[in-house]
Amino acid sequence: MVTPSQPEPPQEQDDPTAKMSFFDHLVELRKRLIHSLVAIGIGLCVGIYFSDKAYDFIVRPMHKALREAKLQDHLVYLSPITPIQLYITVGLYLGIVMVCPYVFYQLWLFVAPGLYRHERRAVTIFLVSSVALFLGGMAFGYWVMLPMTLNFLLTITPTTTYGPMLTMDGSLDMILVILLGLGLVFQLPILIFFLSLFGIVTPRFLWSNFRYAVLIIAIIAAVVTPTTDALTMTIFMAPMIVLYVLGIGVSALVVRKKRRVATTAGAGAS
Repeated sequence: MVTPSQPEPPQEQDDPTAKMSFFDHLVELRKRLIHSLVAIGIGLCVGIYFSDKAYDFIVRPMHKALREAKLQDHLVYLSPITPIQLYITVGLYLGIVMVCPYVFYQLWLFVAPGLYRHERRAVTIFLVSSVALFLGGMAFGYWVMLPMTLNFLLTITPTTTYGPMLTMDGSLDMILVILLGLGLVFQLPILIFFLSLFGIVTPRFLWSNFRYAVLIIAIIAAVVTPTTDALTMTIFMAPMIVLYVLGIGVSALVVRKKRRVATTAGAGAS
């Protein structure tokens, strides 16, 4: 029993939700959902308003590649409704991306009170690292991978005999596949972190199987990249190999932390 002169147990100090009823949790969840939905609605309106500029930015590498290949740098559409559909689609994507930080913040406000301090710190690091790696993968795809891929695809066909008639929707789909695919590929250190956390892999295992990892990365690069030239595959493989090595370092930190906690727990038990 806790008297006024005694400090509260650490668990109650670290968990403000211990005194919240089930109904209070539902009210809090309803509040966070309403805030998130309102933000998404505002973001969609803003995204649709700027969708034309966003679309021009996304397909800019395609226009540049067409000009460098001495081709007409305009895209066509096969249906009168296609431009409107594309602008709405781009606006939806843009709006969701803009409000994602606020939605994650609302989720954090709902979840954080029920977590311990070390758990809050771990979740924060995970979210920040995951978003940073995803944006880094998309940036690498937009400024490095995409221009080289488009230049290769537009120069392998003889322009004196054939000429491309690229559509707006087809170009957008191809660009988004490359950008989103690289954003997901850059999550490799996060995947290794969780595998190490659950004891599925270790730094020794990852390092001893490095050559097999390079082989798997080469196969993934051959499947994902729309070109077959060695240069593009090498450029795609390079960041994946770097991320794998980074993942080995992350795994080493996780294993070292687990051993330290186990040693501290064993010393405390004895």
